[in-house]
Amino acid sequence: MAAFIKNSYTIKPEKPSKRTIHQLSEWDQIGTITHMPTIYFYKPSPNWLLKSDAMITILKESLSRVLVPFYPLAGRLRSIGNSRLELVCNDMGVKLLEAESKFQLKDFGDFSPCPAFEYLIPCVDYTLPFDELPLMLVQLTKFQCGGVSVGLAISHTVADGQGALHFICEWARIARGERLNKSPYLDRNVFKIDESPVFDHREFSHPPLLLGKSNNYEERQRKTTTAMLKLTKEQIEKLKRNSIVNDGGRCYTRYEILTGHVWRCACKARGHEPEQPTAMGICVDSRKRMQPELPDGYFGNATFNVIAVSTAGEITSNPLEFASGKIREAIQKVTSEYVTSAITFLKNQKDLTRFQDFHTLGGTVEGPFYGNPNIGVVSWLRLPIYGLDFGWGKEIYMGPGTHYLDGGSLLIPHHDEEGSLVLAICLRVAHMDAFKKYFYEGLV
Repeated sequence: MAAFIKNSYTIKPEKPSKRTIHQLSEWDQIGTITHMPTIYFYKPSPNWLLKSDAMITILKESLSRVLVPFYPLAGRLRSIGNSRLELVCNDMGVKLLEAESKFQLKDFGDFSPCPAFEYLIPCVDYTLPFDELPLMLVQLTKFQCGGVSVGLAISHTVADGQGALHFICEWARIARGERLNKSPYLDRNVFKIDESPVFDHREFSHPPLLLGKSNNYEERQRKTTTAMLKLTKEQIEKLKRNSIVNDGGRCYTRYEILTGHVWRCACKARGHEPEQPTAMGICVDSRKRMQPELPDGYFGNATFNVIAVSTAGEITSNPLEFASGKIREAIQKVTSEYVTSAITFLKNQKDLTRFQDFHTLGGTVEGPFYGNPNIGVVSWLRLPIYGLDFGWGKEIYMGPGTHYLDGGSLLIPHHDEEGSLVLAICLRVAHMDAFKKYFYEGLV
């Protein structure tokens, strides 16, 4: 076992919050509605005071204070029927674990997600009813070498990546003795809209299946593996130069180019027939796309998943700009009108189960599946994921926690090399080596 738990604490807001119920938006209740894991690693602190129990004390006290403005995280979810939920703000608190490990930081190599991470990130017991589950769990693990890790699991129903990182950054700021920089905007009524005309929303249909298959049950059970693939600044620039990156006078973005490259490589590595339909899942932040724009500091889910669809033959036989163009076309659909149309569509659904992803529970046959023959690429390129200092220095590594779902991938800025990136990708074991081969061949 990579770590054992010494102590468990329930941390509540320092001051009692208003007991209230927050009605969740449709965005809060679709997609991933379980907890999202992330982890930070820190080298031994030069401050001898932080080699004792001071670290856990700092986390306990600062967490209690930051939960005052971010009090919804101390609440609980409650079912209201038809797979819909509401957020009960009741100050039941978040869970903070203190753990120790015989491992050393060097044992984790380049910190690629591995089975040991399961012991460094709090485990959520999903056998319990939703209304008993903490919305946030934190684990501080001290290693034999003096280094530590901070593992987090935050309910995706309560906040998306931008919202969660807003909270984490403010927490660290308070831990360092500083004041809150930006208060969260907690009113989710910004997504409470009147009925609007409904567009054709392909993203709410099930993604393509493998040819000859009537379901994806077998693909969900395939053994997967995760890889962290580095792209240097020079490799990215070369990929741009080797492509026609001009679309009507507007160059393709770094995300559009890299995501198109990932899509092509996945189709090749999986050995698809030319006529095989395939979809690319794209996560778009609607905060600045809404009219009016969402208030600064909006704390909730404002990301919107769209899809680009083609065939493996079209993706692999055409130049890279074909795939990038498909991706751009899907992103450009996300206007304020398109978002309100999607909300109207979801409000009119009697049950949301088929739009919900419970992959952390071992998979479901109801929710969306972006594994073979599909893939999804989420961008963390503009999120403030680095520089988290609780008072003992900035992290030496930050990344996703354990992830074993085929087709899931993240684009992350490299921690130490400006302009370089890392692709964190999960694929079937049978496809990973071929994917790496095509991925790097396309960069030379």
